[in-house]
Amino acid sequence: MRLADDDSASEASFQSAAAALDESPANKGSQANGIANGHANGSSLNDTPLENVILESGLARGVVPPVPENSNPYDPTRALEDLPCVVYAMDEFLANKMVESEEYLAIGNGGDRLYFTTGIGLIQTVKALLSYADEDLLAALGHTKHANAIASHHRKRAGNVVSRLSGYISGSSHGTKWYTGMTKVELHGELTYAESLFEKALLGIVYSGDWIAFIKEALNMRTCVGIYRGLYSFLQLRDSEHSGKTAAEHDPDIDPHLRSGVYLGAGLLNVILSMLPRRLLGLMEIFGYGGDRKLGLDILMSAGGWTKDNEEPGIGTDKEGVRRPLCDLGMLIFHLVLSTFTFECVDIDFAEKLVRWNIRRWPDGIFPLLASGRLALTRSQPVKAIQYYEKALNSQKQYRNLWHMCWWELAIAHLCLWQVEESLGRWKSLMGEATWSRTVYTYGYACCLLQLATTPGLSREELSKEKKLAMIKEAKELMEKVPNLRQKIAGKSIPLEKFVARRARKYLQQGHLVLPALELSCLFLGLARAPLDVMEKTLLPLVQAELAPFVKGEKRPKDVGYWDDYCLLKFLEGNCLRYLAYPDPSAAKSSYIPEISKDKSDKDAEACFKFVFENGKKIELDHQIVYMSHFEIGRIYACRGDTDMAKKEFDLVLSGKPLEVSSSGRKGKYSLENALHMKTTAAVDTLEKGSKSL
Repeated sequence: MRLADDDSASEASFQSAAAALDESPANKGSQANGIANGHANGSSLNDTPLENVILESGLARGVVPPVPENSNPYDPTRALEDLPCVVYAMDEFLANKMVESEEYLAIGNGGDRLYFTTGIGLIQTVKALLSYADEDLLAALGHTKHANAIASHHRKRAGNVVSRLSGYISGSSHGTKWYTGMTKVELHGELTYAESLFEKALLGIVYSGDWIAFIKEALNMRTCVGIYRGLYSFLQLRDSEHSGKTAAEHDPDIDPHLRSGVYLGAGLLNVILSMLPRRLLGLMEIFGYGGDRKLGLDILMSAGGWTKDNEEPGIGTDKEGVRRPLCDLGMLIFHLVLSTFTFECVDIDFAEKLVRWNIRRWPDGIFPLLASGRLALTRSQPVKAIQYYEKALNSQKQYRNLWHMCWWELAIAHLCLWQVEESLGRWKSLMGEATWSRTVYTYGYACCLLQLATTPGLSREELSKEKKLAMIKEAKELMEKVPNLRQKIAGKSIPLEKFVARRARKYLQQGHLVLPALELSCLFLGLARAPLDVMEKTLLPLVQAELAPFVKGEKRPKDVGYWDDYCLLKFLEGNCLRYLAYPDPSAAKSSYIPEISKDKSDKDAEACFKFVFENGKKIELDHQIVYMSHFEIGRIYACRGDTDMAKKEFDLVLSGKPLEVSSSGRKGKYSLENALHMKTTAAVDTLEKGSKSL
């Protein structure tokens, strides 16, 4: 199979860059200075191809800050003197020295130091969420509770019982005047209290898995939101007062560490709240907690002095706050990960600027490398993405749970290229040791086994009949395990796990699944990110070959699962044709020109989805195909510029009414309903703002 021209052309340049990196000096002064001083010094990163940016060295390491003498009594009024230590630990962590960072903080932590306990709590939270293991979650909860208690000791005390009760009801203790009267240490105490409260609430929801804990932690979240809102209002007040006296935009008396922390919390909470479903968001707004996505992203950009017009940030590493790298990571997560659920404010070009700058700073850092891979995948360049993920996989060996993220991304990237055998290996690795969702990992591995056993030519070696039967037997045994591996968060089943469990049960009942690996790829946007030549020359013919027996009448309506399979195949065919006509807006421009005309792909895709509508009532189990087809045909209309027709289709999805489904499909929710509603709501919002990039 020939890969996309643009994608394969970069392979040699990346490999030479990666080889040169191992031989390059550890630091290059002029490049490090360019990072340290922001865009004021150093050449523009945009002049260098992203895959070659890794050749440029990161920030030169300075002298390790000495850890505090814990034999001396700790003086809370001097808590901020520990900040250089935490800055160093943050840099070490992001440079893949996670264990060294942990040990450094552990040595300096006397048990009551504000920023050492805060740093340890954050690292333990990250570790726990990566592993999802009960013992790690419990240990992290202990650390965050301790950090929260230490932060509380550094806060300014509320004046009386009435003000405390008022704060509990409103979610925030006081207005800006209250913060104006605080010392710098008390301001940092308030900030770290909110941070540890957020971490504790998040861990509590994940660990307990019941509604009582969810309600309790939701109240803590409300307090956290109130504190961040108060601190951000305080910063705005101070900045406006200062800008009225001088030309400076920001009050220099507010230290960058406090500023970056407030920006991190206020920015992320605005983005998170803006992504809540409309019904839940409406309930939140009653209590005054709305989310403004654009404002949230602008706040996060402010931490590094980023603007959409400049290629590099205005704030360099010598003047940044300790939480600024986390602001960058938060923006990358939104633009490259959460963008799979939404369209509004997504800016892949800006994400590329973030990736360039951060990979220059930490050339071997696993987080910038993962972001580089996701950026390439979003650009429909899976070959380049695989190269970045492989490099990320080999970049560190301390946190094995980070390997699981690499394996997941690689499993999807290989499916983009229809390299099912390579994807199988990654699913097997995930199934063997990753704990986030054994249900999905096991199902993914079983799907690839079935695909390899039933589709000729996918394996590198010719499979014997005995080997194929053994693979099918193994897949069946795994499908039997899938429903029993499900987990719950806040007492609720995870929709994706519920979906794959239903698919596994369907396989056990009917003895087959049609193109299971391709359906999985479509679910995780692997189909959307496939290069155009792979789409036209491999995936579309694959689907049409599976459709042939239905079209020719070789399969009969009385066959088990006939209409479910037929409609799923037409849905997959429609998706292939839709992306040939209208490639993903984020995809890099390809030199490959499809042989099928845009007009024909467009009309044939529309016909595929209409076929699903016409036969939807004959579907026995997979009713979600009907609703997903309405969403996809709406996207086609939007791409054509027919906003009214697109809105009509999206409104049907959001109506909550049964569409073209049988009586059995009118009971309860269909699979992945909430996820589809989230994407459809985002599509409607985008249309209302005049965009057709869906």
